[in-house]
Amino acid sequence: MNIYMKEYQLNVDPRILELLGPNLYTNIYYVLAELVANAYDADAHNVYIISNKDDIRIEDDGHGMSYQNGEVKKFLNVAGVSRVKEEESMTRSGERRKMGRKGVGKLAALSVSESVDVMTISDNEKSGFVLSRRPIDGNKLRPIADDDIKFVYIQEHGTAIVMRNPQYRLNKSMDSVKRNLLKIFPLVNDNFKIHIIRGNETVTIDTFDENIAKELCAFISLGDDFSDLAKNIPNQYPAKRTELVEHREPYTEPINLKDNAGNDHEYTLKIMGWIGAYASTRGRKAALTDFPDNFISLYANKKMGEFNILPIVGQNKLNEVYVVGQLYIDLFELSELPDMALSNRQGYKSDDPRYEAVIKYVRTILLPDILRKRGLFSNEQNREKKQRKLNEQKNTEAKFREAVDTFRNIVSENAAESIGRLAPDSSRETIEQIISDAINNNANALGLKTVVDSQKKKILISHASKDKALADLIYSFLVFNNIPPEDILYTSCDDEISRIPEGTASIYNYLRDFFVESYSNQKIFVIFVTSDNTPSAWGAMTEIGASWITQVDNRIFNIPPFRPQHPLNDEALWHSTERNETRMMNYV
Repeated sequence: MNIYMKEYQLNVDPRILELLGPNLYTNIYYVLAELVANAYDADAHNVYIISNKDDIRIEDDGHGMSYQNGEVKKFLNVAGVSRVKEEESMTRSGERRKMGRKGVGKLAALSVSESVDVMTISDNEKSGFVLSRRPIDGNKLRPIADDDIKFVYIQEHGTAIVMRNPQYRLNKSMDSVKRNLLKIFPLVNDNFKIHIIRGNETVTIDTFDENIAKELCAFISLGDDFSDLAKNIPNQYPAKRTELVEHREPYTEPINLKDNAGNDHEYTLKIMGWIGAYASTRGRKAALTDFPDNFISLYANKKMGEFNILPIVGQNKLNEVYVVGQLYIDLFELSELPDMALSNRQGYKSDDPRYEAVIKYVRTILLPDILRKRGLFSNEQNREKKQRKLNEQKNTEAKFREAVDTFRNIVSENAAESIGRLAPDSSRETIEQIISDAINNNANALGLKTVVDSQKKKILISHASKDKALADLIYSFLVFNNIPPEDILYTSCDDEISRIPEGTASIYNYLRDFFVESYSNQKIFVIFVTSDNTPSAWGAMTEIGASWITQVDNRIFNIPPFRPQHPLNDEALWHSTERNETRMMNYV
């Protein structure tokens, strides 16, 4: 019996390129990010993205690849892992950490074109071939003759990727191209620049787009590398600056993980970066191919791994549309740990402990904190808006008061003068006509009444502070039924727009100025929230007395066992709400 060693060889069918190529990436900018990352790993200082009529060309001035030294062969080793140990994590220069790891990024261009020209030069040695979804003769690629290997911007060393007849195109706006690239590849500086060229247009990206910071109203930085962004955030409310813009140390927590050999170690999860909130969302997301402007992206080794975790960490609240952030967790790409990135670099394995820890931190701490800051900014905006409206209301009220007084004086004088000229035996009809003419001739002085009425609050929610839970519920019902918040006067409201304007001494001064002493006869409607807390709440009792004196229309929401009494209308029906202390506490 012959005993011999059997050899087993795994053969990858070249048709895998046809299967994976078109489906590996779903957006032109993901493809560009992979090709830019390859240039970064080649120690390039410049990357040129050239959009032509029939192709998109990516050139870089990195090391290039030598056929003689086996670098081209290594490039063609699809899915060849580039690093498994920490000492393999640096680029050839030793100055950068490698972004690539899986060895599939080279297929990115096949998502855009069926065939891609790859041309490279290293120490004046040229090499070139056509990477195709359908290789010829099994797994062979068509070579490109040296005379046909030409570059636009590089000379002695570098690589060019030419995607012919691309199925995707860049945005027509160069500014949109720049913004989209920066969202997925923000690592640009004087040592690594991206140049975008289309015809006679050229845009160079050599710094993180500080324009995004200029659009923010709230900001939290994690780590010193990102604190300078705060300098570009407008200081719209200086008194609240320290609350709206905050610097923190990087977030860290210990985490136990298994390395590639299966051994347990304790590592430190470190999160750096920033998160902010836009002052406004007006005019965003101009094109369907644009990435959304509200996102929280995750990066590792400066390369984007997942564009947006906001749908995962958020609660689908309306104010989350203002959120934007970029977080950097290099532990995701530590070479001695298992690779957790998905093959298309558009996400991470959701059950990895590192990913779970980041999601928990963002969901429970970072996102709620930035939303609170956005709420503070909104309150300041509403306070400012409300103060302007209050000043306008005071001015209009004063003009109306003056107009009414003028009207009275003129009508009285004109009528008296006209009557004085009449004969003593003038008829009653004649005198009435004189007065009617005087009124009609001066009626335009009362035109401000409709303006005064429109500026007034329409509904007052009167309550004791201890009954805020029920009052909040009533307020929500009103707003849900399309009552504008600015028409409601509710002193305990969480929304600044429905509270008494800052600078007003008290609610009583406000009510006196605009509802008691006003020349306009429009009355406010009062909703009384009554309970055993009402008799001991001085403010609520005062409002009850004022409503009785002015005879305003009202309705009562009562919490038993309290029973409304005079001067409330205790003969009318009222709504009763049983108080369950546990439920009310949960509601609060």
